[in-house]
Amino acid sequence: MVSSYLLDLSNKARKYLEGLENKHFKQVTLKMLSLQRDPFPNDSEKLTGSNYRRADIGEYRIIYDVKDDVVQILAIGPRNDAAVYKRF
Repeated sequence: MVSSYLLDLSNKARKYLEGLENKHFKQVTLKMLSLQRDPFPNDSEKLTGSNYRRADIGEYRIIYDVKDDVVQILAIGPRNDAAVYKRF
C-alpha cells in the first residue's frame, strides 16, 4: 500500500470548494487530506453500481475515485441533495 496518495480535484469540485464558507472549506479540505493518507476509511462507502466512493464530512459529501496512487475528487455537494450523484 502506498503511504501517501496524490490528490486530484476535478474543476467542478474545485469550483464548489472555492465557494464554501471558511468553516466548511476547512472541514472539507481536512477530509480530503485524510483521504490522501487513507482513501478507504471505515466511514466511506462504495457507490451502488459504481467503483466510485463517497465520504461524508459535516453537511457535505465527497465523491471520489482511487486509481493507482491518485485520489481523484470528482464532486463535492451537500449531503441532503441527491444532485451530487447525478453524474455517477
